[in-house]
This record gives sequence, structure tokens and C-alpha cells, in this order.
Amino acid sequence: MQATVLRFDPADCSGSVLFDDGRALSFSGEVFRASGLRLLRPGQRLRLGVAADGSIDSLTIVTLQDPR
Repeated sequence: MQATVLRFDPADCSGSVLFDDGRALSFSGEVFRASGLRLLRPGQRLRLGVAADGSIDSLTIVTLQDPR
């Protein structure tokens, strides 16, 4: 699944993404820190892993290899 970075807070590493259908979904700092990424910019395209409960459980930059 892919989405675009809507917001990223470098202080706590949390943020939100915007799906192509207009839905927004937040991710926690814990998920970001587990990704191995150092920074995100609004407008950046991400590949997301989504848990059964609908929350984001992993993320990476689209152009990077999927770690799963």
C-alpha cells in the first residue's frame, strides 16, 4: 500500500499520510523509529504496512527495497 506524507513532526517522529482516495492516517513515532529512516518530508511517497486493526505498522520510502 502507498501513500504521501502529509505531516511529520521531527520532535516526536510521529506523522500522518494521505492516501490517493483522500483518507488520512496517522503513524506513531515508534513505527517511524523502527523504519530506520531519519527524516520525512511532506509530499514524499511511502510504502506502508497496515495491521489488521487498520493502523500503520511499517513504512519505507517507495524507491527503497521493502524490508519485509
